[in-house]
Amino acid sequence: MTEFTLHNEDTAPEAAKSMLAEAKKTNGMIPGLYAVMAEAPGLLEAYQKAGDLFMNSSFDADEITVVWQTVNVEHACHYCVPAHTAISKSMQVSDDISDALRNETALPNARLEALRTFTLNVVRNRGNVDDEAVQAFLDAGFTKRQILEVILGVSQKVMSNYTNHLANTPVDKPFQKFGWQKAA
Repeated sequence: MTEFTLHNEDTAPEAAKSMLAEAKKTNGMIPGLYAVMAEAPGLLEAYQKAGDLFMNSSFDADEITVVWQTVNVEHACHYCVPAHTAISKSMQVSDDISDALRNETALPNARLEALRTFTLNVVRNRGNVDDEAVQAFLDAGFTKRQILEVILGVSQKVMSNYTNHLANTPVDKPFQKFGWQKAA
């Protein structure tokens, strides 16, 4: 396997240094994902910008978590599932939602289940979602805008999940207690 450098503010390419410094200031550490992505500053910037945009979408914290963790679990991301478990706790998302997403069991309500189902349709079918699935999503109370916002959330997670697969990013110490493996 190819080894990737876990960059810091000293070793990162010039264009990534300020992003790592800001991450350290905000998080008290440089997350391993950022340390790897710093090798390609445009990827790190795109990931952070997509994350900011998705956080400011029309979805609430529970719904944001459903999209993120649905993609993370579907892609079996050893890094992002634990990281987003911690993030969901900081966002006040209930453990019932987080556990259901991590374990691929029923979510606490039909609306969130419809969001997970639609997100899985987008991922598994590479955006080629049939009219019936789109209508079921809209019938669950979501909007056309939210169809497109799911694409935004999926896009952000593709960047991180694929990076973590290729780099085998080590799970950061604060996230290790939320370690996860996809059920067989």
